[in-house]
Amino acid sequence: MKNAQLILDLENTIENIPDFPKPGIQFKDITPIFLNPKLYEDVIADLANFSRGKVDAVCGIESRGYLFGIAVAVALEVPFVLIRKAGKLPPPFVGVKYDLEYGSAEIEMRTGQIKPGQRILIHDDLLATGGTTEAAARLVEKQGATVSQFSFLIGLQDLHGEERLRQFDADVYTILDYKTF
Repeated sequence: MKNAQLILDLENTIENIPDFPKPGIQFKDITPIFLNPKLYEDVIADLANFSRGKVDAVCGIESRGYLFGIAVAVALEVPFVLIRKAGKLPPPFVGVKYDLEYGSAEIEMRTGQIKPGQRILIHDDLLATGGTTEAAARLVEKQGATVSQFSFLIGLQDLHGEERLRQFDADVYTILDYKTF
């Protein structure tokens, strides 16, 4: 069950920026959360409670997935593994290419930082279409581990990212859910 007070506090803190970064987009600015240490702690506690006892490591997606993912890993007392844009990590690493709306991208992680058979939580700040998160899950699978959970601060429901992630048979958790249309 979701924490109603936390949802209310976040809704009163996150700023809606219309027409950013382009016309028609309603940007959700999460940076005011970091001005309130108690609220940040509450977010971390909520995300950690979702995963407690169910994961062996947390993988965070560059870069906003690090903002909460590292603290969640610390709260769970499990390792944190960086998932980065291509070309940012020294070898050895493994990468996955994926399609974007216009073009493609690639993400990478260092090999050996997660182990075969581990249960992995993949964390990012926002779930939209799920393309980057799906690619992150493929990275985890390439190393023989299993994605057991995905967590996000915000989910944009009508972009169907959660549906895209169902193929991994993993729990998906968002603290806040918004409709974009």
